[in-house]
Amino acid sequence: MKVSIIIPCYNEEESVARVLEKVELVKLPLDREVVVVDDGSTDNSVEEVSRFKFVKLVRHQVNRGKGAAIKTGVEHASGDLVVIQDADLEYDPESIPDLIKPLMEGEADIVLGSRFRRKVSSMSISHYIGNKALSLAGSVLLGARITDIMTGHKAFTKAAYGKIDLASSGFEVETELVAKFASMDMRIVEIPIPYRRRPFGQAKINWKHGLLSFYAMLKYGRTENFYAFLAFASCFLYYMVFNFHNSLTGGPLLLTGDEPH
Repeated sequence: MKVSIIIPCYNEEESVARVLEKVELVKLPLDREVVVVDDGSTDNSVEEVSRFKFVKLVRHQVNRGKGAAIKTGVEHASGDLVVIQDADLEYDPESIPDLIKPLMEGEADIVLGSRFRRKVSSMSISHYIGNKALSLAGSVLLGARITDIMTGHKAFTKAAYGKIDLASSGFEVETELVAKFASMDMRIVEIPIPYRRRPFGQAKINWKHGLLSFYAMLKYGRTENFYAFLAFASCFLYYMVFNFHNSLTGGPLLLTGDEPH
């Protein structure tokens, strides 16, 4: 059995090498391959990745989005299991053994690393509210209890992935993946993972991506419970207004007293 660790990368020259160093050091009970999909980076990300000889590097000539990078990565993956690992150090590669354990034991088809099953200390209030609203809506629309539907740390079996067809090219792929697995009654397991606000570079997700992610849930999820849907739609609308207001007044407040990077 083999695990393919897919790392979508777009302009992450400051962090991608550190992520690869940590991935290389992680102890796993099975063979691994590391596939980095450079999504049209315009900085020195490719040069940084090229230093690691164990990496299979695949390149998009232009930026196509995280969803497109994931699809390309899976196409080039030869493993029985697939892990999605971001290149910005928000998610620790040391969580990978815990992510794949339920898959190896035959207890899950997809595993979500939940940031909210343990204390969250360095997320902006707007992102915290947005993630909570989307996860609550997802629990209703998809018929599954989910605490972190937008997590970027996921693992799934290649066989289960082969039963779905991803359509999203952008960050809304996060909700589409979960929605399509849930719609096919596949087994979804969450495990707690550590999280820290990205130490390098600039965050790429904003309120527009939240809206697209919400739309993806509506499109691919289950909407039988209409009144519950309306309630969570109202929560999400509040989040959108709140985040838009913050963007006009100097950025989001933080849950801690830290200054934003």
